Amino acid sequence: MVILSAPPPCSLFTSAAAAAAGAARASSPACSSWRAASIFSVKVSSSVEFCPSAKSVRGMAEIFGGDKTNGSATAAAEALAASGSSSSCSVSELSLSLNFVDFRTEEDLLSGIRKAAESGRLPLNVTQGMEELYQNYRNAVYQSGDPKAREIVLSNMALAFDRIFMDVKGDNIVLMSNHQTEADPAVIALLLESTNPNLAENMIYVAGDRVITDPLCKPFSMGRNLLCVYSKKHMNDDPELVEMKRRANTKSLKDMALLLRGGSTIIWIAPSGGRDRPDPVSGEWYPAPFDVSSVDNMRRLVEHAGVPGHIYPLAILCHDIMPPPPKVEKEIGEKRMISFHGVGLSVAPEIGFHAASLEDPEKNKAAYTQALYDSVNEQYNVLKSAIHGKQGLNASTPTVSLSQPWQ
Repeated sequence: MVILSAPPPCSLFTSAAAAAAGAARASSPACSSWRAASIFSVKVSSSVEFCPSAKSVRGMAEIFGGDKTNGSATAAAEALAASGSSSSCSVSELSLSLNFVDFRTEEDLLSGIRKAAESGRLPLNVTQGMEELYQNYRNAVYQSGDPKAREIVLSNMALAFDRIFMDVKGDNIVLMSNHQTEADPAVIALLLESTNPNLAENMIYVAGDRVITDPLCKPFSMGRNLLCVYSKKHMNDDPELVEMKRRANTKSLKDMALLLRGGSTIIWIAPSGGRDRPDPVSGEWYPAPFDVSSVDNMRRLVEHAGVPGHIYPLAILCHDIMPPPPKVEKEIGEKRMISFHGVGLSVAPEIGFHAASLEDPEKNKAAYTQALYDSVNEQYNVLKSAIHGKQGLNASTPTVSLSQPWQ
């Protein structure tokens, strides 16, 4: 979770850990207008159950470069807190999501390659090629007689290996999220760019049609990777455009399927079909319910991609910076009220879907959707306590752990 306040600009997540190496493939928005202090939230449970079946999950620690051998997502928070550490990283800590630039010795670098091969993250021929490249480059640099030959070899090869590893087909990641403002993609990217620039730059956002039809909406997602899908809420606004919108949605789904088949894709989607709104009576904000068909369509795209895929529930709290109108408006031209306020981001462990003992497929789909929504809602409430309740880190619960990595 991230809370905006007033420390130095752009000093967001200061973690040495890699973000979804091989899971994500664009420039980030300028950050001069944002000042941020970061609190990152990790849900601590190591497994998630929902009716009718459950799947063991790997916590978000894996995505953010955590220790694969430690089932607790607390390891991710601790890794994030180790900002800019100069000590060498152990191979086991980076067995799933490698960040070669953190290695400080030749032994660690080569062991990291072999570890990736053993876990199936690198093909054998690529592993052999990387080792051969390292040996040849090392010999050439050492022959130069440069007194800093060792540092030059490690630095350049670590960068090269990082790029090679990211180009190898990796798993797909889908973040099922609530949606609060037109600036959500920019907010998410900003909160990730310091420590996870590849994630920030390469995340793909499933956006509504207002992104391309409303000229005042476009600037808030400039520089982001977008796939446009017409929301059900606006599908019938103009009867003459219904068929065009359906064709456009079909094309977007095909484009998404192609991206997922290629692997190493990370997609953010809000299955509610629109932005959250406050309760008309109490004025309280809460995540809008997820649409079952939207969740199921995305799940099936992931499952049929031919590449391993994982679905994570993500909660974002940022409505105060630019809240939407109280009600859904058909007409283009909504008023945009902007203010300076806290922003929160939280990700829980993967929630998997098993269809092994289906008695009622529709109930199973609804149960899976509800499980994702419940997780988002739980995380959102913790973010709300931290930001609106001014509890900060003290808002942490046994299952949602908050941290400010650079403190």
